[in-house]
Amino acid sequence: MIERVLIVGHGSMGKRHLRIARETLPDADIRVFRHRPCDATPEFASGCFRKVEEACAFAPQVTVIADAAPFHLETAMAMAARGSHLLIEKPLSHSASGVEALLQRMLEKNLILQVGYNLRFLPSLEKFGELIHRGAIGLVLSVRCEIGQYLPSWRPDSDYRQGVSARKELGGGVLLELSHELDYLRWIFGEVTWVSAWLGRQSALEIDVEDTAHLTLGFKPDGSGRALVAAVNLDFIRHDTTRLCTAIGEQGSLRWNGLTGEVEQSPAGSVAWQPVFHHAHQPDDSYQAQWQHFLYCVQRGQPPRVSGHDGLAVLGIVEVARASAAALGSRMAITKAEQLLSA
Repeated sequence: MIERVLIVGHGSMGKRHLRIARETLPDADIRVFRHRPCDATPEFASGCFRKVEEACAFAPQVTVIADAAPFHLETAMAMAARGSHLLIEKPLSHSASGVEALLQRMLEKNLILQVGYNLRFLPSLEKFGELIHRGAIGLVLSVRCEIGQYLPSWRPDSDYRQGVSARKELGGGVLLELSHELDYLRWIFGEVTWVSAWLGRQSALEIDVEDTAHLTLGFKPDGSGRALVAAVNLDFIRHDTTRLCTAIGEQGSLRWNGLTGEVEQSPAGSVAWQPVFHHAHQPDDSYQAQWQHFLYCVQRGQPPRVSGHDGLAVLGIVEVARASAAALGSRMAITKAEQLLSA
């Protein structure tokens, strides 16, 4: 039985996790840890802490870390020392530095660490990956992936300039904030071995981070030596909100729409897209499924679908993309990430 749960952070993601935690574990003692004053106990919570020492003394069995990425590792290490299983919101951190030590600590204590790449729990994305692996379009030759949404419209009830996405010191920018795409591409198509990138601020948005990223990713070669390549576009500037992934194969193309939950296929010789799967999801669906999976892994001692090593691999791609952009888009191998993954 999970009796004590800690939610770190009370922003939009912290509030979502708190609500879902209460729905999932109605009788648990659920506390919030935040650095701002707790003038009143947050809705759905049993109490609130402001000091890490108080949170540690609470000895949570499960901790959800949902504050800004630069603060993830410090809190995670403190909670791991208390024997708490961890669900850490994406990205795992703002850089790969220090992540290996956390993964080793979790391994030594036989604790579960799951990273919050919740898109993996969408039935439509699961079906898209399943069809790819079943060979629905034959050998995949190329992948096109894009996500765009206008940042001020993202959370209309708050000032976008003060949010995590807009501020470098809080781990903002499209590479980290929209890193879901990097995670699910690895999940479906395999390890990324090289990156070529352009990053920049194309708009007049009042932010100090990149609002646009154009990446080319090279995947690990198959048995014949052929290496798949993907084009990935991420942005905060697009008014027509979009989340699409298109795989182009020898026997046609397959397209996933992350907004509508549709998977469509265009067979070779066809001039139209044909629906093959549709699951319209609600905003909480993938988070609830993620929670159920996390608790199952905690109770059964099973490895999670999205592990700490998965989170670290994404950070490896991000860091090499930044280095590539600084070198004017030079193609760069992900040797550092591979070393971390093999540690």
